[in-house]
Order: sequence, then C-alpha cells, then structure tokens
Amino acid sequence: MSVATLVERAPAPDALELEEYRHELAGYCRRRLGSAAEADDAVQETMIRAWRARATYEGRASVRSWLYRIATNVCHDSLTSSGRRPRPMDLGATDGAVLTLVGAAEVPDPATAASEHEDVRAAFAAAVRLLPPRQRAVLVLRDVLRWRASEVAALLGSSVVSVTSALQRARTTLRDGTPSGVGAEHDHAPLGADDVRLLEDYVAAFVAYDVEALVALLRADAVTPVRR
Repeated sequence: MSVATLVERAPAPDALELEEYRHELAGYCRRRLGSAAEADDAVQETMIRAWRARATYEGRASVRSWLYRIATNVCHDSLTSSGRRPRPMDLGATDGAVLTLVGAAEVPDPATAASEHEDVRAAFAAAVRLLPPRQRAVLVLRDVLRWRASEVAALLGSSVVSVTSALQRARTTLRDGTPSGVGAEHDHAPLGADDVRLLEDYVAAFVAYDVEALVALLRADAVTPVRR
C-alpha cells in the first residue's frame, strides 16, 4: 500500500460513530419496509454489516451516506426475500391510547387473519369516529408509521408545535373514548357514507402494507378544507 493511499484513506468508523445514526436509519427503514418491527431488524443488520465492513471504508463518501447505502441494500434484501410474507398488521393500544404497528414473518391461519383484520378495522373506526382529520393523520403518522414531528409538519404544511399538540389531544381522546364536548351516545352513532368509504380505504392500505397509499389518504383527508 502506498503512502498516498494511507493518507487518503479515512479512519474506519467506530461503534459509537455508527450508533449516532441508528435513530435516523430506523425512520428510513420504517418508511421503506412499512413495519416498525422489520425496520428494527433491518437497522440491526445494517449495524452488523457496517461493523464487519468497517475496514473497507475508504472515506470516498461520508459515514452517513455509507450507512444509508448499506441500509438500502438490507431493506431491498428484506423486501425481495422469498420468506417474507406480510400479514395484516395489528393496531394495539400502548400508553392507553397509542396505535402501534407490529409486523411478523409467518402467515396466520385464516381465523386469526380474520380476527386481526377486524381488530385493525375497529381501531381505525375509533380513529375516524373520535378524531378530526388532522389529529387522526398526526396520530397514525407519528405513533404507527413512526415519522418525526418535523416530517409530519412538512407533509401537512404545519408546525412541529402544532403537530405535537395535535398528537397529545388525539392520544387523550382515544384514551378517554369520547371527544371533548360530545356525549357518550356519539361513540355508538353510525358512521356516515363518506366516513365508511374512508375507513375501508384506510384498512385496505394498512393490511396491504401500502404505506404510500396510507400516507396519501391521511394527507388528503387532513389538508382538505371542511365543506360548510
């Protein structure tokens, strides 16, 4: 190896430097894979590959770009794997109200799949029934798809402060089960035709892992002016 090569070669990143990018890589992988669980696995695999290949890092690109390239390959491998069989995702409650995304590789039996589909539908029905469009969009984007507040704000043409406030109100409403100023009978009121169509679109996109379609629905619903 020549002296020039030694000078040009950047030092290999250490474990601490790699860990600095874990959070943003998690968001990147979630958006590519549509599953928080799979994204966590992908980030861990990215870190393992990067650590094993650190001696080959030559500094031609930044550590960040180098890691993103590895993460992109990991996500591609995951999406094209013959063993990856998406199943309907479960909307469960954490912290009393937060909708959480859970992914898995195995295929459930038909009875389990039907039950999970109904659970997803019930969760989205509660969100449609109880939350105004913007709060609903913020809740799903932040707590289900794990977007950052700044990313949600950019998508909805809002501010981080507004997004944070909307998320807190949405969580409180779902925890209490009734929107502020609405009687208990509202919880059992039938959904209108437009809300039913919206609900079915949400569920279809969610169980199909179609993150782009789900995001488009949320944005369109949140930014469309209310008709008087």
